[in-house]
Amino acid sequence: MVWKDPWILLLIPLILLLVFWRNFKKKPAGFRFSSTDLLGDVPSSWKIKFFFIPETMRLLVLILFVIALAGPRQVLQETIHHTEGIDIVLAMDCSGSMAAEDFKINGQRFNRLMIVKEVVRDFIRQRTSDKIGLVAFAGLAYTACPLTTDYDWLIANLERIELGVLQEDGTAVGSAISSSVNRLKNSQAKSKVVILLTDGVNNAGKIDPITAAKIAKTMGIKVYTIGAGSKGYVPFPMKDFFGRTVYQNVPIDLDEDTLQEIARLTDGKYFRATDTESLRQIYQEIDKLEKTKMEEVGYKEYQELFVWVLSAAVLILVLEVILSNTVFLRIP
Repeated sequence: MVWKDPWILLLIPLILLLVFWRNFKKKPAGFRFSSTDLLGDVPSSWKIKFFFIPETMRLLVLILFVIALAGPRQVLQETIHHTEGIDIVLAMDCSGSMAAEDFKINGQRFNRLMIVKEVVRDFIRQRTSDKIGLVAFAGLAYTACPLTTDYDWLIANLERIELGVLQEDGTAVGSAISSSVNRLKNSQAKSKVVILLTDGVNNAGKIDPITAAKIAKTMGIKVYTIGAGSKGYVPFPMKDFFGRTVYQNVPIDLDEDTLQEIARLTDGKYFRATDTESLRQIYQEIDKLEKTKMEEVGYKEYQELFVWVLSAAVLILVLEVILSNTVFLRIP
């Protein structure tokens, strides 16, 4: 509960002080007798014992009127505007190596790209007001979705990213960073972030990853890098002579040194994801690291409560008038 004019409540101690002063100065009403011995054995009735009730009720009514005047109210709804937004570009590797099936959900194997899309989808849904863009890369990099707060549209574009969507295979990490930086270069956000996930070694593209990272640094863009996939040999699906899917264990290299250096140069952080749960935890950690800093209340919708206080005051006042003129009637 909040108050419209809380300063009015300061009248309550003033009212109590005035009532105390009035009762202190007031002389009790009575009749003059030469002696009170004749009344010594007369017991006091319950009316005499509770004679203070009407006056107490009047005091309570006055206090309730002051409370109603202060405007008690309850906040029903309020809007929050984020004054310090974050722009995020998610750069996702969709090269052929992402077909490796070393990630599991409930014991069932899935290829790396499917798991990454599932985790990224959850990450997007956890954001509330930040602009998010999407870059997919293999031998080349392209913008799958520009910066937007329309998360449904963003997720729809995420679903379109598939293995082989880019005809030129390879891993162009430098191009992915460059494309992401290009998406963020005109951003007015206080914080600009790239989250780059890959499972390979930079072997394509026309720009070196370290050079791209230095460009990102000069533009105040932080790059979080994620190295995805198990170490050593991983199960990779292939077609046999009869067109059936078979699995072969093949080694897939991951250039962790370069990813660590990219993160260091841009004040980001490097993460290693070897299974589904660790990948999910990484995105959750990044979500905690990159939160909006300030919030601003837009408008509030209230439910006014003074009517209930005023109604109680009127009810007590009516009851006091009835009691004062019947049960507690005093003469004079």
